[in-house]
Amino acid sequence: MDFTERLSALANKVAQQKASLETEEATKNAFVMPFISTILGYDVFDPSEVVPEFTADVGVKKGEKIDYAIVQDGQIQMLIECKHVGAPLSLEHASQLYRYFAVTNARIAILTNGAKYHFYTDLDAPNRMDAKPFLVLDLLDIDTTVIPELQKLSKTEFDLDSIINAAGELKYVGEIKRAIAAEFRDPSVDWIRFFTNRVYEGSFTQKTRDQFTPLVVKASQQFLNEQVNNRLTTALGASSVAPVFPQDDDAAVELASQPEAEKDLQESEDGIITTAEELTAFNIVRAIVCNQVDISRVSYRDAKSYCAILLDDNNRKTIARLHFNRSQKYVGILDENKAETRHAVDAPEQIYGLSDTLRATVDRLLS
Repeated sequence: MDFTERLSALANKVAQQKASLETEEATKNAFVMPFISTILGYDVFDPSEVVPEFTADVGVKKGEKIDYAIVQDGQIQMLIECKHVGAPLSLEHASQLYRYFAVTNARIAILTNGAKYHFYTDLDAPNRMDAKPFLVLDLLDIDTTVIPELQKLSKTEFDLDSIINAAGELKYVGEIKRAIAAEFRDPSVDWIRFFTNRVYEGSFTQKTRDQFTPLVVKASQQFLNEQVNNRLTTALGASSVAPVFPQDDDAAVELASQPEAEKDLQESEDGIITTAEELTAFNIVRAIVCNQVDISRVSYRDAKSYCAILLDDNNRKTIARLHFNRSQKYVGILDENKAETRHAVDAPEQIYGLSDTLRATVDRLLS
């Protein structure tokens, strides 16, 4: 497997197993050591490459240990401190990493909980670890733009000068992207004012703010929906979108009272319309599970009651149900007993928050 494939394989492992890990040690064994070995390419069993429980006395602090030190060309190049997979990543809880950075030759420090990796260097002051990471990797939501930079940290391609030179731009671009994402999730007053002033000539009063806040939120969501749908449609190809198999509403009511194994979605001529939001949601689900199954095996059947996303065009292999024909939208996911749990969503892109559950469902359907 190439670098991206190995990263994807580890990401799938993290998604499937993270809920079962209860300790920091389990996180290190299950996720962090594989990251060091399969992604960075260092031999975790060779102390000349990877030093576990690395110790270096720091001032009055004696015998403190950092989880891993990565050695390249006989020098400590990277320090790694690990937390439990459920723990937040905060420098307030990584004091050893901060202190060790100042007394070793390492220019790269990594704080991780096995699912997320924060990479630090010393851009702000020499030999002093920055307060903010220059690179953030989330294995549960991989930003493909960070993969080339991550690859520079691997054993075969380790290029410290290139990493440090790019770190400044990476740091600020990453922070700007996260700030934009935060504005889309929960727009600030400045964000509302910025767009309002471009379309409204009156004063930005409290009344104006109250009027335009929901409009900016709605416009932002629609813009994201359109961008996601356009990108996915282009990537997947218009011809790969599965045909609609409509079902009349009376049949839907009847089927809803039957066990899932006995249900057959009926084709009809009722002219059921699959909405743009349903198509966007369908493509998002395909994107989420594309590493587990060929996307040609994922299709949909639309009905008046819900739009079903299916594996192998088999209604007994339901990946999800889109209940979008109501004011409060839901994504329904069936368990092994065919019991449906409905998750409320306001927009299709929120389906990304169900990635773990959807992947687990596909794994179960494939087994």
